[in-house]
Amino acid sequence: MYYLIKKTLEECSAEDIRKGDAQYVAVLTKAEWAGERERFEFGIDLDLDPAEIHNTKIEVNYDSLTGTFAIPDRSDLAGEDSGFAFALDEKGVVFIDDSGTAERIIGEIRRSKLWRLPCLERFIYDFLEQIIHGDLRLMEGYEDRLDAMEKAVLKSADGGYLTEINAIRGDLRQLRVHYEQLIDLSQELEEDENDFFKEENLRYFHMFSNRMARLIDVATSLRDYTMQLSDMYQSQIDLKQNRIMTVLTVVTAIFMPLTLIVGWYGMNFRFMPELDKPWGYPAVIALSVVVAVVCIIFFKKKKWL
Repeated sequence: MYYLIKKTLEECSAEDIRKGDAQYVAVLTKAEWAGERERFEFGIDLDLDPAEIHNTKIEVNYDSLTGTFAIPDRSDLAGEDSGFAFALDEKGVVFIDDSGTAERIIGEIRRSKLWRLPCLERFIYDFLEQIIHGDLRLMEGYEDRLDAMEKAVLKSADGGYLTEINAIRGDLRQLRVHYEQLIDLSQELEEDENDFFKEENLRYFHMFSNRMARLIDVATSLRDYTMQLSDMYQSQIDLKQNRIMTVLTVVTAIFMPLTLIVGWYGMNFRFMPELDKPWGYPAVIALSVVVAVVCIIFFKKKKWL
């Protein structure tokens, strides 16, 4: 697919972009790029396997900028990234994409954007913005989930929240890496080593870098929150275990003197006076009850129960 950058992206033919009336955007599959790369005169052999794209980066060449995008699936950040390559110069940008991701992003731009001052820089800015569209709401969703888990952990540590906390931390770590790669890319564009962009339009890349910095701060803050929540969860587990151990210790302490009494009267020596007394058995029972009650009162005064 070919587009001219006018008030919006206007679909055109391959011949239209050669006229040079406006800057262009092209989205090609890997097979289409192999057959049409000479049309764009980038002076490079960009032959990338989408399966080998693992990060977002940009490289400065003599007469072009080339790079790749690896965009995590926001609905499953642990899954496979959507990868595609790109090449651009002052005349336009070409995306080499078999996944359909670039075409989907461009479709959103065509649906939602109308430019007063159309230019390649503004298109790239909107393209980058569309990649992170909705990420602030995603962060707010993570924060709400963590807040709910914090309240639940404080109430009871029986929910098994550690797995979910670790999953959120992993998602935030992956997003943070993605944002750092995007900020590196936007800063390289802002540097404009090849003089492809108008100086007054470099502000778009600066604006995007600032937004990335804020998202990185939010992701870092939430990741710290998950670590604090993990520590809180572990503290609650330790507290619960301590309470259990306290109860077991108290029960053991109560039964120790009773065990002594049982052992004492279990010896059955011939001349033990209590064996022949009719009150011997009730006396031992009464003694055991008194010992247990005294222990319980003592432990309650010490606030061990």
